[in-house]
Amino acid sequence: MSEGSHEPNLGRCERFHRALSECHRRVPVGPPREAACRHLNRSLAECLVAVVCPAELEDVRSLCSSAGSALKRSQCQQAQLSLAACLASHQSPS
Repeated sequence: MSEGSHEPNLGRCERFHRALSECHRRVPVGPPREAACRHLNRSLAECLVAVVCPAELEDVRSLCSSAGSALKRSQCQQAQLSLAACLASHQSPS
């Protein structure tokens, strides 16, 4: 891969993936696992989104952080749509 490549560095999220896998290994399936592993699942998801769509995530964080005018709500909604489109563009076909 060339130095100018825009391929995301998913390795940054490896520690969250390992921790979540370990949590799933240790805790039985069901509500106990959901409760015990929830924070790790969220951390892994946030890391992956930050790696894959950093600009779009930052826009959502800044524009959707608090209530505001109709314009700000509209900008927030547009930022959320842009983030969803970015994430969809990185999904593999099933």
